[in-house]
Parts: sequence; C-alpha cells; structure tokens
Amino acid sequence: MTSPSPASPSDEPVYQDRVYRSPMAIVGGVLLLALLVWLCGDAIVRGKGNAPWFGVAGALVAMPLTVAFTLRPAVFAGADRLRVRNPFRSIELPWGAVDSLRSGYSAEVLTEDAKYQLWAIPVSLRDRKKANRQIARREALTRRGETDPAVLGTENPRAQADQHIDELRELAEQGAKRETAQGPVSVRWAYEILAPAVAGAILLIVLLITR
Repeated sequence: MTSPSPASPSDEPVYQDRVYRSPMAIVGGVLLLALLVWLCGDAIVRGKGNAPWFGVAGALVAMPLTVAFTLRPAVFAGADRLRVRNPFRSIELPWGAVDSLRSGYSAEVLTEDAKYQLWAIPVSLRDRKKANRQIARREALTRRGETDPAVLGTENPRAQADQHIDELRELAEQGAKRETAQGPVSVRWAYEILAPAVAGAILLIVLLITR
C-alpha cells in the first residue's frame, strides 16, 4: 500500500474568481429591457402595415445594445488572469501581461502596448470627493489633537472604484511572476451583440427607404 505523496510547497489553494459588476447598471438594464419588450411587443402584435416590422427592427437594434451597456459588462479576476467583459469585446489578460491598473476618470488596465477600460467598474467622482473630505476632516482633527470616534475609529475611506482597483492591483502583484499567469493578451469581439444589432439597423434602413 503506497502512502499519498506530500503536497508540494509550490501548491497553492485555488479560489473562485472575484466578480465585479455595477448593480445600478443591472437594475437599469432590466427596467429598460422590460420597457422595450412592452413597446416593441405591442407594435409587433397590434401594429398595422409596417408597424410590426418596425417593432422587430427596433427590438433587434435596441435590446442587444441595452444588454451590451448594462447587463454584459463584468470583470472576472482570478489567480492567473483578468477577464474583462466590455460592451463589444472580451479581453483576457494574464497577470504577467498587466503593467498597471488605474482609476482616474475611468477604471483602466494597461499592458505594454494597449489600454483597456473596465466598464464594469464605474468611477464616481462624487464618491471620491466624499472620501477625500472625510480624510481631510480626520487630518484636521489629528492636527488639533481632538478625537471623534466616528471619524478616527475607522480606516481611511476610499471610493468604491478605487477599492476595487486596489484589490485588482494586489492580485496582479501576487500573480505577476506565476508561471501559469504568463502569456499574450487575447481579445474577442462580441458578435452575439453586434450581429443582431447590425441586422436590425439594416432592416430599419430598408423600412425607412421603402415606406
């Protein structure tokens, strides 16, 4: 009977990917889709003449674009790579190919020769200003030697987008040298979004020309 081989020191636990999405975008997308289903569905079912065809064309154009900009954007961060799902493209970046991540007016990941926006991590200048005001208040209290448990008893506040970028930077630093986190960046166009939108646009143009 052979005993099980000891675990290699290089073995690391495998964690589920972190997923970043915008809850407000998802809620807005669901509401917009419900409105589109109602409007286009009514035109298709009850419309006369070319109205049903306009309903079909409108649905083909508007619904994929609504999904693209609200429900589709997501960022998946794993131990070896970052997968970015933007409205019209999906980008897979091994951590070894990531040079830096930043959040200015938008959240971005940079490689040696390209820059990709992270649509799923919207930057709120309002949240950032609020966090900066809290930090300034804390520093003012510290200089005056005053204490306020509500302010001094918490960690330095950060805007949500900045927190997410900090987490991604930490993952990038941990995985940059890992053998399984090396390789080229791959980009794939979202044809499942583009194809119906283009078909709907062509149908709409034909209907407008022939009406």
